[in-house]
Amino acid sequence: MTRFTILIAAIFLSIVNMSARTIQGEVRSDKDSTVVIGATCRLMSGSQFINGVTTDYNGEFAISTALKSKLILEISMTGFNPTEIVIESDNSVNVGTVYLSEGVTLDEVQVTANSMVDAKGRTIVFPAGSDVKASSTAISLFQKLPLAGLEANPINRTLTVDGGTPVILINGVPSSIDDFNALQPKDIAKIEFSRITPARYADRGNSGFLNITLKKRNDGGQVYIWGRSAVNTAFVDGNLRASYHQGPSQFTLSYDPSWRNYQQVFDNTTESYIGDDFRVNLEEHDRDPFNYHYHNIGFKYDYSPDVNTLFSATFRMTPSYNKSRSLANTADSYLGEYENHNLTSVKDLAPSLDLFFKKDFNDRNALEVQVVGTLSSSDYRRNNQYFYDDGSTSGYVMDVDSRRRSLISEISYIHQFSDKTSLSTGYQNTVSHSTNKYLTTDYKPVLTENNNYVYARLGQQIGKVYFSVATGVKLYWIKNDLNKRHFIRNLTTAQISWNISQKWSLAGAFQYSPSIPSLSALTDYPQQQSPYLISNGNPDLKVSQNFRYQLMPSYQYKKFSASLLMTYRHVGDFVMNDMFYLGDKMFLSQSINAKKSWYAGANLNMKLNGIYGFGVNVNIGVDHYETMGENWCHHLTSFDGSFTLWWNKGPYTISYWRKIPGKYLNGNYVGRDENGDALGFEYQPDKHWTFGASWMYMFEKKGTKYPAWGYSSVNPYYRERYIKNNGNMVVLSVSYSTDFGSIFRSSRRSLNNADNESSLLRM
Repeated sequence: MTRFTILIAAIFLSIVNMSARTIQGEVRSDKDSTVVIGATCRLMSGSQFINGVTTDYNGEFAISTALKSKLILEISMTGFNPTEIVIESDNSVNVGTVYLSEGVTLDEVQVTANSMVDAKGRTIVFPAGSDVKASSTAISLFQKLPLAGLEANPINRTLTVDGGTPVILINGVPSSIDDFNALQPKDIAKIEFSRITPARYADRGNSGFLNITLKKRNDGGQVYIWGRSAVNTAFVDGNLRASYHQGPSQFTLSYDPSWRNYQQVFDNTTESYIGDDFRVNLEEHDRDPFNYHYHNIGFKYDYSPDVNTLFSATFRMTPSYNKSRSLANTADSYLGEYENHNLTSVKDLAPSLDLFFKKDFNDRNALEVQVVGTLSSSDYRRNNQYFYDDGSTSGYVMDVDSRRRSLISEISYIHQFSDKTSLSTGYQNTVSHSTNKYLTTDYKPVLTENNNYVYARLGQQIGKVYFSVATGVKLYWIKNDLNKRHFIRNLTTAQISWNISQKWSLAGAFQYSPSIPSLSALTDYPQQQSPYLISNGNPDLKVSQNFRYQLMPSYQYKKFSASLLMTYRHVGDFVMNDMFYLGDKMFLSQSINAKKSWYAGANLNMKLNGIYGFGVNVNIGVDHYETMGENWCHHLTSFDGSFTLWWNKGPYTISYWRKIPGKYLNGNYVGRDENGDALGFEYQPDKHWTFGASWMYMFEKKGTKYPAWGYSSVNPYYRERYIKNNGNMVVLSVSYSTDFGSIFRSSRRSLNNADNESSLLRM
């Protein structure tokens, strides 16, 4: 009887499956053939809704129905023109690839809008045409994107995620901020963003992740030149990028210079050194001019014989020179008044060769390999002289020549069990050999490191919920002339995201990441910095334990989007800098392990754009810090924010960016973020030229300000640093770009029968 029942059930299920049919396919953009994620696919019978889904991370969809009648497949997505496909067959149908055309521009009225979806734990943004049109640089475009936690600073031309440096990939290849700044907004097709650093990069100390996909191009070349300079101070930045694409090869040459020469830089400090039997109070007023020039020179070759293979070789050289002076007057309660003249110079050179290979064996398996070799040199010179009222002098010299050789290797393998399940694993290794030669003592320690990191990550989609878990092991060996340390630690990350509806989504994350002390922090070599202060590394530092928990609800409706991030972070044995009294009127500055540190904060991001050319992006944050040591505990609550406001009409764009700096607490140290604002105007007379003018640090007589203070019972202080050269700075910019050769649609398309499994439809 049991066997008979099972047989009947099997026959019934077979009949049901035979009677059902499936309509499937994939959706791509007609403009550049990138997949369209989150497009709405609906089956209709006349005016009656039958079933519907949204396209997945690969732009694919599949809808099942038992109806055998004629159906209409409707496909729509914000920023694209909707399309309909008539399904005549009563069997399962694969409609192939459906191309959606983007919205059109009519008399300066842009009807396209940002397309933003959450997929597999990441936020994916297709930049709106209106945002691209109102942006002359990649930084200005990213100011307008609704990516919570991401700050794009147009003055320093930097990207940060939750205060840290993100991992940046361009077309899947690891890249630098200079590579990012050399991009043109019109070339960016898609951005993948996450505030959680993927397991593959968890060992690098980065915060956040960006993967930028560029629009594809056919044979031809491109030249992009951008530069800016202040009219009232020595401030120059530039980018030059030239590329040529021929068949499977692309050659790219880049040069990114930067120069500053600031003379109006000031430090005012009030501090004390307090020991058991000694106390001295200091009041110091410094003028600290500095000058630096930086040159990033790169040559890159990409070879892609087919869509599944990529080889990339990048040679980069970054010569830089930094020179600073300090002319200080000090009122010393113990030694009286004296002058301090400090001269510091640094020469750096770091040529590197980066080799990258990626192979997609099929739709399920992919392999990536990267090898980076670097030969770096740094010559550091520091001469600190004290001139006392009685005619006596003293001085402290620190001259060091550093030479480092390193090789970084990585291999990563990705396997897709299905469209819903993926597994990735990889191994990274860093080996280095460093020599620091201290010229004043002829001490020449040799420092070596061997860092190994192996990880695995599993991702799973269940309905509208996606979760992933990753774990890895870090094995770190370091050695110098005086000590040797071995570390073996685990790194673990877990994520979950729920696409509740087209408007709402919810994401959560957990991350455990130990912080292993650096080689320099562990080096035991005391050096005198001032008449009272000696600094040294600490070979007994322990590993700090970092636990972070995050929850982020998001909302999107038409031209408005909002997301809230709530974070709690706990750090045990956290590393901080502290001061100790050695006796005989001398103090020691050294890194130590304190008891614990914890942080709780919330950040709200809201964006509204496409309102008669206007747009606004707002970030509001509240942060609470607590740090604790043996006999002390400090608390701090701070508010911060930033906003970008812009308006575009034809060739004209006006924008305003403002940063409201917040405070932060690290052990006994409290600092405040850099202030900043910029009012900008841009004029684009044609598709080649863009002219701009900006007024930065408006009405700020002191320019950039960096207040800080310390609660240490041994070294309490208050310090105000400001760069007056930046105050009311007027900056002019110009960019020129041109394309030669053919810009193409990335695949040939034809209209075929919708019942053909290999059909390709263009709508």
